[in-house]
Amino acid sequence: MGDPAGIGPEVIVGAWGDTRIHDQARSLVIGHPEILRRAARLLDYDGEIVEITRPAALDELNSDPKHIPCIKACADDVLEVRPGRVDARGGEAAFQAIQFAATLALEKKVHGIVTAPLSKAALHAAGHHYPGHTELLAEICGVTDFAMMLYLPPGEAVRSPSGLGVVHVTLHQSLRSVFDDLTSEAIVAKCRLAADAMRQLRAAAEPRLAVCALNPHAGEDGLFGDEERDIIAPAVEQARRTGLTVSGPYPTDTLMLRARDGEFDAVIAMYHDQGHIALKLLGMHAAVNITLGLPIVRTSVAHGTAFDRAWQGSARPDGMVVAIQTAAKLIHRRM
Repeated sequence: MGDPAGIGPEVIVGAWGDTRIHDQARSLVIGHPEILRRAARLLDYDGEIVEITRPAALDELNSDPKHIPCIKACADDVLEVRPGRVDARGGEAAFQAIQFAATLALEKKVHGIVTAPLSKAALHAAGHHYPGHTELLAEICGVTDFAMMLYLPPGEAVRSPSGLGVVHVTLHQSLRSVFDDLTSEAIVAKCRLAADAMRQLRAAAEPRLAVCALNPHAGEDGLFGDEERDIIAPAVEQARRTGLTVSGPYPTDTLMLRARDGEFDAVIAMYHDQGHIALKLLGMHAAVNITLGLPIVRTSVAHGTAFDRAWQGSARPDGMVVAIQTAAKLIHRRM
């Protein structure tokens, strides 16, 4: 359910009435049923929120736009959290929901999880010092080789039949620290994860990967930096030797246009905003966040808690619908 002070409950309830998500999966919510009831009243949802208390009931779920099953995974003090505010109780509720959902997936009681946004500040206030969902889920799942991929399904925004993925080599950290943490080994690892993910999403030919430069003009032959020559280009060559279809490093300002037009299936970005800004400009409400490298399927909306507009009834559920659809697609491909 994400942070209850944000737009997570609204986009869940808003998405539930979309028949497309029920055509592909049987879903339930992990969070607090009373928070969902508040969101339902806000949106004039005419269905029912039903609390599930028995684990065995998961096998009895039906997919129904008028019926939202919910497992209570957090304390009742979350009901006192004010909308649009950073609150440790909201951070704790989001943490408990993620932990509960991931455990269900690891125990194979569900096939995958889709997350609504959490507040990193509230998560930290609750004593859980993770940069975000991605790192938290990696620890729960016991993996060290993982990555965030923002993904746009094929459509008006991108012209590749497989859609477009953007995988990040470094993620939730300061720009100053990116230069210290960028290594050839990390770039090769992200290329491999990107290729694996795009194979699942397209189930066709070998994915075409493009690697971003770090500096303007790809360093301009060392005038603007030597990371391209010393770190990124050697990583591209190493990734090629493993059999991947990969090229670069390319200046990002022109690379994203080429990727949009279908020349590449996935782009490897060096840092968070290099990938996020370009992809969200292409399709903010159609983008999906996919965590790569986990033993479970996890997708998410590509937006944040939007505290400034939370609980006003105006949050768009498009991203949640696409996130659920993409999770279902990945699960079916894995199966």
